[in-house]
Amino acid sequence: MQQAWGYQPLYRGPSVTPSMKIFYHMPFKPLGHANPSGDLIIGTELHDFLVGRGHHLDLAGRMRMRWIFGKPWLWPQLVFEIGKLRNRVRRDKPSLWLSYHSYYKAPDIIGYYCAKKLGLPYVIFQGIYSTKVRRRLKTLPGFWLNRRSLVSADFVFTNKRRDYTNLQRLIPGEKLMYIKPGLVRDGFRFDKTARGSLRHQWGIGDTPVLMCTAMFRPGVKTQGVTLLIEACGEIRRTGVDFQLVILGDGRTRRQLEGVADRNLPGQVRFIGQVPRQALPAYYSAADIFAFPGIEEGLGMVYLEAQACGLPVVALDGWGAAEAVAPGKTGFLARTGDPRDFGRNIYRLLTDPGLRRQMGDAAGRHIAEHHDLDQNYKAVETTLQKIADVYERKNK
Repeated sequence: MQQAWGYQPLYRGPSVTPSMKIFYHMPFKPLGHANPSGDLIIGTELHDFLVGRGHHLDLAGRMRMRWIFGKPWLWPQLVFEIGKLRNRVRRDKPSLWLSYHSYYKAPDIIGYYCAKKLGLPYVIFQGIYSTKVRRRLKTLPGFWLNRRSLVSADFVFTNKRRDYTNLQRLIPGEKLMYIKPGLVRDGFRFDKTARGSLRHQWGIGDTPVLMCTAMFRPGVKTQGVTLLIEACGEIRRTGVDFQLVILGDGRTRRQLEGVADRNLPGQVRFIGQVPRQALPAYYSAADIFAFPGIEEGLGMVYLEAQACGLPVVALDGWGAAEAVAPGKTGFLARTGDPRDFGRNIYRLLTDPGLRRQMGDAAGRHIAEHHDLDQNYKAVETTLQKIADVYERKNK
């Protein structure tokens, strides 16, 4: 389905007979949002998978819920949006309502009022429940609004083990499912031609290339890239030759370029923001992917890099642990130990055989465990069962 603002689905799955009519809502970032992020990619690919399977998805508005509870000037618009969507639900009679990503910063207020209050099956994909945020006045309203949506949902999916554990305290087991994060594999494969072309363009020959992809925004993203550059600076001082290539852009670019000049003068190549469809070429030109992933919820880059045959170095305890098989497809350093992170990079830089072994294992790992088409079929099956029950009750 193509929307009025020109959004084009990324996923083109096998066509099947249309069966479900779904109202699809993304409270945090609407489909086609200009600012890229891992969450936007996951929400988009979930939409595209279901469309590719032949289901009709009707987008339930584009209003963002991010910090909505702290923006009273937007509340009249929210009331209007809810009223408009409730009328559409009554008129179009969908099979169910599916919201992607509800948490304290962007609680699914619209889904709750438009689906649950009208008796329509209400499902959340990537529900997040964290009790620590209720301790702060700023986040307390978001905590309760999100909790209400989660408790009211007929079913909740999550693609993070930590969130699954937390949600078990709130959601009955028969209404909760963990889905391994998935990747559209056709778009991410090793490209030998692109590898040769880019490395020739960079003039680096057989020099090992360490790659990182991140948004340059204040906070943990910039902190992570800084940690990477500083760790690489220590490695370079041991005499190891390599090139660090960083993809991404944002407000802190100059700050990070300054960190690079101090720690790795002349050895860091800032590429800038790269369209997602061009990322496989850059991954293919590298030998190792490294990014700490501080407080990352998931980190799609870890899936993408491994799919293109790169071993990964990251920190344990956050999103990388969902995607990386420690000791097989990469190394996860102890959280809070930057030296351990650097040691893991050094080990791969100085051992070509280990790099190849882990890179080969990484590609197989993604194919076997993180194929979106396979993993999301469990989502489709569950949604279809929920829709079938609703349809039988309302005949």
